Amino acid sequence: MKKLFPLAMFPLLFACNEGDAANAAAAPVAIDDHDRCHICGMMITKYPGPKGQLFLKGTESVPKFCSSRDMFNFALQTENQRQITAMYVHDAAATDWESPSDSHFIDAKTAYYVYGTSKKAVMGPAVAPFSSLEAAEKFANEYGGRVLDFEEITLELLAGSQ
Repeated sequence: MKKLFPLAMFPLLFACNEGDAANAAAAPVAIDDHDRCHICGMMITKYPGPKGQLFLKGTESVPKFCSSRDMFNFALQTENQRQITAMYVHDAAATDWESPSDSHFIDAKTAYYVYGTSKKAVMGPAVAPFSSLEAAEKFANEYGGRVLDFEEITLELLAGSQ
């Protein structure tokens, strides 16, 4: 029996490695000129403001969004929340607002956001992401809005009832 125990543990070693490989593969991907928003179907790169993308369990497709706002509208739906393995947004402090660079994606869960800014984006008020609190505060001072962290972005906020 003692000899069989290591053999029984062998499949578990690969199961752990598969999960690690899947998590490592969830790095942000470039948004192509022909990519369309997963929510509204608009051509993503035609519009200003930070974009978003996320990864879902059990699929290789990467839903991409024309705005961080649309990404949150999808991600905050109860049926979608438990399926998300990673979320990325453009760092508005590190890239051009009119044409965000995909080399400046940051983890959406660790970002700070400015909501209610005068800066225009697509699909309603911008949810402008930043990698640092200082950058978010500077942006809010210049363009208006309030600084929020990831947990403060809610469907009620996006619907205008907060």
